[in-house]
Amino acid sequence: MVKPTFVNLPQDKKEKITQALLNEFSNHPLAEAQVARIVKEAEIARGAFYKYFEDLSDAYGYLYQLAMKQIHSFVKMPADYQPEIFYQNVVDFINQTQGSKYAKLVKMHMLYNESTVSKPFPQDVLVKLSPQSWSAMVLSHAAIREILAEPTQKELVLSKLKVGLTLLKKESD
Repeated sequence: MVKPTFVNLPQDKKEKITQALLNEFSNHPLAEAQVARIVKEAEIARGAFYKYFEDLSDAYGYLYQLAMKQIHSFVKMPADYQPEIFYQNVVDFINQTQGSKYAKLVKMHMLYNESTVSKPFPQDVLVKLSPQSWSAMVLSHAAIREILAEPTQKELVLSKLKVGLTLLKKESD
């Protein structure tokens, strides 16, 4: 969790540090990220970094959460399974990501960092999801990962996603 000393910084200083984090984590997997590069770009002392964040993972979590608030906030989750909504959520997420200053960060996350920083879905969330919604969510995240890894395959991946999501609907009928 970000420390109160960071939260209480003047806005311009927070923005400078956040930009340094974005540059670092957009260009280096978390395992290769360095506090030294961040503090140099942000023009802060190394000790100050640790007054603001527990460690690199904490700083990464702060930044990724900030990105997801901007990009992922529109996602709709209907009570019943609707393949069209899952499909549109993926299209919107890809478009929002590609048009965002966080595009490289999200790609780096999906391709390199996700397995080391993401936690499994909480049981209370899993219990609420129907088997179709869970399957659609997993399929949607896989499609996003494929598109971010190989943007030239976007249309092909989206067409296969649409068919796969529709098949999940037919399975329940």
